Amino acid sequence: MPRPHASAVVEDAWNSQRERVLRRRGWGTRVISHTGYGSTEFVRVFARVVLGRDHNDDDEPRQDATYGGLRSPYLRRRGWRAFFTAPAMNVPVEVRVGHHVAHGRSDRSGHIDLTFRGHGLPPGWHEVSVSAQGCDPVQASVYIVAPQARFGLISDIDDTVITTSLPRPMIAAWNTFVRHENARKVVPGMGPLYRTIMAEHPGAPIIFVSTGAWNTAPTLTRFLKRNGFPIGPLLLTDWGPTNTGWFRSGQDHKRACLDRLAKDFPKIKWLLIGDDGQHDPKIYQDFLDARPKRVAAVAIRQLSPAEQVLSHGLPVSTEELTGKPARASKQAPVVYAPDGYGLVRLLRAAGVIAAAPPGSLVGAADPAEFGGPAELGGPAEFGKPADRGGPNPGAGPD
Repeated sequence: MPRPHASAVVEDAWNSQRERVLRRRGWGTRVISHTGYGSTEFVRVFARVVLGRDHNDDDEPRQDATYGGLRSPYLRRRGWRAFFTAPAMNVPVEVRVGHHVAHGRSDRSGHIDLTFRGHGLPPGWHEVSVSAQGCDPVQASVYIVAPQARFGLISDIDDTVITTSLPRPMIAAWNTFVRHENARKVVPGMGPLYRTIMAEHPGAPIIFVSTGAWNTAPTLTRFLKRNGFPIGPLLLTDWGPTNTGWFRSGQDHKRACLDRLAKDFPKIKWLLIGDDGQHDPKIYQDFLDARPKRVAAVAIRQLSPAEQVLSHGLPVSTEELTGKPARASKQAPVVYAPDGYGLVRLLRAAGVIAAAPPGSLVGAADPAEFGGPAELGGPAEFGKPADRGGPNPGAGPD
């Protein structure tokens, strides 16, 4: 086994010392749950074990997609609280699904990523119990995908469904210190697009894959719910040192998540949605090349020149900068548009999404078709986007 990176050794030593000090001061173990997923054959449960004084002074114990409402008192708390947590390392944990029980331990960051089989759950949303040594159990939501499911949606988050209009190095600070998550803005048309897709595929899984930290999970979950996005598991990452370097690789995280989902659901074809501000086109193209029969389509949101500058310092996409645009594929359409309204039109033209029936609100591709309130994604929320003339399905950007 290779030796851990020096940065990981230092971080582990700091966390161990901090844990000893906090426990001497009366802090105990707590479990924070996240949304998991699975099939009728397996279930994957996410949670985190941290140290805290009590439930009144600490973070919200449940941070999964199906729990709580938009009036939660935690909406009024500053975001920095989520980042100043003390992980509880190597703590024994127990996951209980009915009469079935699985055991594991929290990792060096306090995270729990536990997979076990033989759970006996039918398709749909369910509750599982997660407990750690020395604390009360917490309920966590898991979504069990039906065996007959053949379609799924994988989506990036930052600059794909959420825009912060901040340089990448400042996004963490923005997420940390902003008081309310409704200071963030939704990308026009993405909510209606996702609702249209999921309405055409009832029971299909939707997975949000992001390089954001697990600490932002409650903020992201509430943002997605408040803006009418279908709910689903978030696959986030842990910032900071690893056993191989000072920082985790966002590209490696996304590639690993795609590979894992392809293995977990071998019969599902995925619609991959991301943006051209960083590396999504290259990551999705590589996945398409490696597994052409596992991709239904690739949809890329084009950032404006100003957003490109904030993303990586230049007013052009990473593809244009490297001269390696996504290649047209005979196996699956690859479409580009500046917002969800453009993407839904191109996906319809490519046959990925069915044509909207006359007078339908759910399938509307333009805000003018809604003429309704913000909760349906109408003009009160989005505003009509400019037509930037996205490329034809199956082709990369000009």
